[in-house]
Amino acid sequence: MVSNFFSGAFKILSAGDIAALIYLWNPLTIVTCVGSSTSPFENLMVVLALYGACSRKKLTNFAKPTIQPDDQNGRTGNRTYGRVGSRLIPLAAFGWVIATHLSLYPAILIIPVVLLIGHGPDSPPRKLFLQRNCGTIVDNSSTENHQQCKEVTRQPVLPVIFSWRPVMHFMLWASIWSFYVLVLCGVSVKQYGGLWEMLKKTYGFITTVEDLSPNIGVLWYFFAEVFDFFRDFFLIVFHVNILFMILPLAIRLNHRPCFLAFVYIAISSMLKSYPSGTGNANFYFATAMAYACLQIILVVESVGAMLNHDRMLRKQSTT
Repeated sequence: MVSNFFSGAFKILSAGDIAALIYLWNPLTIVTCVGSSTSPFENLMVVLALYGACSRKKLTNFAKPTIQPDDQNGRTGNRTYGRVGSRLIPLAAFGWVIATHLSLYPAILIIPVVLLIGHGPDSPPRKLFLQRNCGTIVDNSSTENHQQCKEVTRQPVLPVIFSWRPVMHFMLWASIWSFYVLVLCGVSVKQYGGLWEMLKKTYGFITTVEDLSPNIGVLWYFFAEVFDFFRDFFLIVFHVNILFMILPLAIRLNHRPCFLAFVYIAISSMLKSYPSGTGNANFYFATAMAYACLQIILVVESVGAMLNHDRMLRKQSTT
């Protein structure tokens, strides 16, 4: 009876809901919450930012071309225009600002968020959808229908127009939320040295890696072995290493903003500095190395699989 209940529940729930339940009921997630860590709040803000950027609705009177048929023969006629906007841009801006405030590294997610708002979520080529629709025609269909499908699939693939208006809307709301956060932080830490002292103790602590206690990251062990004379140089190298990967990945995966956000999060989780931990340094070193290697394999294999998938889609859409 219990198995029937779970089988019926999984038939009702979507894949996204199942993934969310697996994450929420993960023992590691529960232990992190019990440990009073701010990581769940940071993850929540990142999810809110991506969810707000993905939520879109149809508007009108904007120069984004779509082809409408003139007659029953499927001949293409005049192009109509429509505009695509986002309903939850303030939520996306709020999530991005708070996530950046908590950990600094989610600041790089502004690129996939802007791509989501301007372009929209990931989608296969339009011509591939047309080919699949034409492939469902039965064998005894008329020659006229076959000719119609040929004419439709010969239509050029329309370029995706980047919409700047919702992006500017996002920037406006991000500026508003940033101002609110700075004002509230300035008022709350006024008696503890002011806003500059707070930035020094938070973002300065993250960027300078002052705490070399063993943790799940890889920076603590490296900087424990580096001479003080070279410390500033390697700090720049490690932090700029994340920035060097942003532009090439954004150029190659600009049509996959959700996947681009996943890659950015995985890379930052490998190379960012973590707060201090306790325990045996050798145990943490072995665990951190294994964790970093698994993340590298995950990122490389995921990017390779996505590129192969896009290559197959491009091949099918051109045939």
